[in-house]
Amino acid sequence: MPSIDSSFVTNATCIHVSDLKKSVAWYIDNFQMSEIKTFETTSYVSSFVALDSDGHLYQGKPLVQRNGVVELRKLKGVSPKVYDGNSEPYKGFGHLCVAVSNIAESQKELLAKGVTFKKKLEDGRQHNIAFVLDPDGYWVELIENAINKKDGVVDYSSNRMNHSMIRVKDPKKSLEFYKGVLGMKLYSIREFPEAQFNLYFLGYEHSPDYVEEKETSVPQASRQSIVELTWNYGTESDDSSYYVFGKDKDVVGFEHIAISCKDAKKFTEEIGDSVNWVTKYDTDPEIKKIAVVADPDGYKIQIQSYDAFN
Repeated sequence: MPSIDSSFVTNATCIHVSDLKKSVAWYIDNFQMSEIKTFETTSYVSSFVALDSDGHLYQGKPLVQRNGVVELRKLKGVSPKVYDGNSEPYKGFGHLCVAVSNIAESQKELLAKGVTFKKKLEDGRQHNIAFVLDPDGYWVELIENAINKKDGVVDYSSNRMNHSMIRVKDPKKSLEFYKGVLGMKLYSIREFPEAQFNLYFLGYEHSPDYVEEKETSVPQASRQSIVELTWNYGTESDDSSYYVFGKDKDVVGFEHIAISCKDAKKFTEEIGDSVNWVTKYDTDPEIKKIAVVADPDGYKIQIQSYDAFN
């Protein structure tokens, strides 16, 4: 297993959008995120948004050293269809998730702003989560972290960009990759046998006393940039696979999850060639000091040094 030091952080989730200005405004207006950086190549322009008010641990840090970042990417010169990842034949990526201090008050405020809900708190069987839709129809889950929770108050400083969900075919293979190759810890497993699916929550944790698989929902909701793997029972023996965007030029959606560390070159060398490299370290002509690896389902993970994007 590659060596993991305290510099490792799950940094960002990148999704394609059809109207960059509109998407940036939506995340700012509804969750009080800030646009912390823009980046442009010959083929796309990206805006990086994140929670940046007082109370956020990574406030003011350079882009690559943070967590809780969402990269909104708009391709140049083309207008492909943007799919959210939750319907056939493009079912794979699931959602982003924002944890809020008081979910009932947040729902009231978002409804008053005219935000479209996929699921309200009172809908369905789970009354502790809700889903809203961003301008491209991406699902954004709302959960409660109870940080500084007060009756009748929406405390934006307590918001956390908690996780990104992707569906996986075989959890054993996926966990071997995210834990054994990327060095993440398994925060918790949540099993729903009656609904035939399990959830696996992973990310970086550098405390030497940390015990995996023990986190409960509320403290876990205080984290940012968790990777949530969803396994629907039986998919490991199904010949079909989840859809990873990039196969069809006229279809876009989820792009990648980014992780950062001080020395990505060393890390990628330690990983070696037993994985599926999409782009080896420092070979991208326009973004220096990054590499891209595919997980067992083909989802892209961007590995970047602290001085990338400088």
